[in-house]
Amino acid sequence: MSVIVVNHLSLDGVVQGPGRADEDTRGDFRHGGWAASSDDPAIGRAMGAAMGSDFSWLFGRRTYDDLLGHWNAVGGPFRDGLNGVTKYVASTDPDAALPWPNSTLLTGDVPAAVARLRDELDGNLVVMGSGALVRSLLPLGLVDELLLVLHPVVLGGGTRLFPDDRALHRFTLLSAEATSDGLVLARYRRDIE
Repeated sequence: MSVIVVNHLSLDGVVQGPGRADEDTRGDFRHGGWAASSDDPAIGRAMGAAMGSDFSWLFGRRTYDDLLGHWNAVGGPFRDGLNGVTKYVASTDPDAALPWPNSTLLTGDVPAAVARLRDELDGNLVVMGSGALVRSLLPLGLVDELLLVLHPVVLGGGTRLFPDDRALHRFTLLSAEATSDGLVLARYRRDIE
């Protein structure tokens, strides 16, 4: 099993609020929805190829609440896909309510729980959004692959995906594709040291 991070990313590394204006306004972030205008089918194909046919979701609590809450209200096929798949949700709150089906809470030593899941589960464990979770897993070598949807925009502020942990993290490019609307779909595999 691999832990695969799938995220929209600005040229300056921001992952905050790509989908909607009101998605994540923490820190007075005012550029929400910066990735929403792109709907190139190549993105869905690349995500499907990276995730594989047998996968589970891994979310931070904030992403879980926002993503599932939004799509369950809006409806459509993405809602069914989110609800039907097993979801592991990292939270510092051991009493966190998980209202959506097929959800399991990970609390306490979340990186250790993710390492166990990575060893025990079949298929891939896919992280979408969840920047704080990714930043906690990366320094421990628990991110195996990245699929980054790079948008040609510089936001100048906002929450960035990669930690400032002063550590070197090397990845090898597996594939890259430019879309018709100027995005770059870049898939990387972590180098084993």
